[in-house]
Amino acid sequence: MRYIPNSPAEQAALLREVGVASVDDLFATVPREVLRGDPPPLPPPMSEIELRRELGAMAAKNAAATCFASFLGAGLYAHHSPAFVSQLLLRGEFLTSYTPYQPEVSQGTLTAIWEFQSHVALLTGMDVANASMYEGASAFVEAVLMAERLTKKRTKVVVSRTIHPEYLVTLRTYLANLGLEIVEVPAGADGVTSAAALAAAVDETTAAVAVQSPNVFGLVEDWSVAAETAHAHGALAVGVVNEALSLALLKPPGEAGVDIACGEAASFGVPASFGGPLVGFLACRDAFKRQIPGRLAGRLETPNGPVFALTLSTREQHIRREKATSNICTNQGLFALAATMTLTALGRHGLREEALLCLSKTEYLKSGIGKLGTGKFAVAFPGATFDEFALRCGPPVDEVLAALEKAQILGGVPYARLAPGTGENEDLLLVAVTERIRREDLDAYLDVLKGF
Repeated sequence: MRYIPNSPAEQAALLREVGVASVDDLFATVPREVLRGDPPPLPPPMSEIELRRELGAMAAKNAAATCFASFLGAGLYAHHSPAFVSQLLLRGEFLTSYTPYQPEVSQGTLTAIWEFQSHVALLTGMDVANASMYEGASAFVEAVLMAERLTKKRTKVVVSRTIHPEYLVTLRTYLANLGLEIVEVPAGADGVTSAAALAAAVDETTAAVAVQSPNVFGLVEDWSVAAETAHAHGALAVGVVNEALSLALLKPPGEAGVDIACGEAASFGVPASFGGPLVGFLACRDAFKRQIPGRLAGRLETPNGPVFALTLSTREQHIRREKATSNICTNQGLFALAATMTLTALGRHGLREEALLCLSKTEYLKSGIGKLGTGKFAVAFPGATFDEFALRCGPPVDEVLAALEKAQILGGVPYARLAPGTGENEDLLLVAVTERIRREDLDAYLDVLKGF
């Protein structure tokens, strides 16, 4: 079946207009060795019944993740999502909603966006939050670029190496051709950002100082150190949050003096499905709101009650190329809605209770590892954690994961997978414990480790 609607005459006219003799000439610059000549070796056509049977047989070769106790994390955490969230997201008015340029027909969408912004502002302790971002990594980049715009003509950004490695890779990619130098500050022996190294790296050319908490090792960092160091040199402090549920217990970045907070909010109602989908967030102090990327939904009081509209962001803003505040021109509306519904359902007390469950179960597992007595496993760093920690393994990490898998346990994420080719911390396993983990799962994990 052909999917190109042009007739041969129309194709000929188009080719004449662009100055080539054939369609093949359009691809003349592509190396021949990378072009497929013959059709791919696909099986013959099947009926729908046959195809369903074939695909079912293929799917049966996989083990369903729900059959395992999952300790996977490293930036994406499998928290419980209320059943009503996924059901409500299927409603047509949510699933197919478009950018609310026309507020008169988009009050529902705008209300949801405004409520998402309100939740983020409350969680982060910041004044203003935008209408969500693509995901945490690009939100981090946008926060750094926002800081560069606000500080004007500064040429350096200082970031902690305890920020998620994939976030750092994204930053390097974005800044590769923008003339901004990235200075990466190492962690100390305790696994958190070295305050001395941070102070030595920041100077009058620094636009932003970025630190993540909890960091990639699950350790709680002190944002106030980064904020004080940045402000002493006229730079802005960026607080990165990879696990948003931690904000239910830990001091929010706004209270620690951070200027811009950003990160990932998928912990709230967004399923951890093949690494996504995700929903980023960005919040800042009121003085900086004119430089916030993306969109901002506002609430206006009228004699007939509150109404909502996009504010501080026009359609034209998104087509100004290099003169635009940002080229983030949409938001993760559906998943921001999922996060909004989840946060609203849990409320302040429910959110705190969920966070306490994660913390207590994590501490139980850490305590059990400390009592193993085999000398082959240890919690890598002594500092405070929330729902994730780094496990230092004497046996090869792959062997440990294989043994755990035999016990129906997804044991964690090897740190080396996040930073391939660096040779760093190849004996570390990042272990995340959410509220979905049961006591018997924790005991089974410890039993496997005892067997080494």
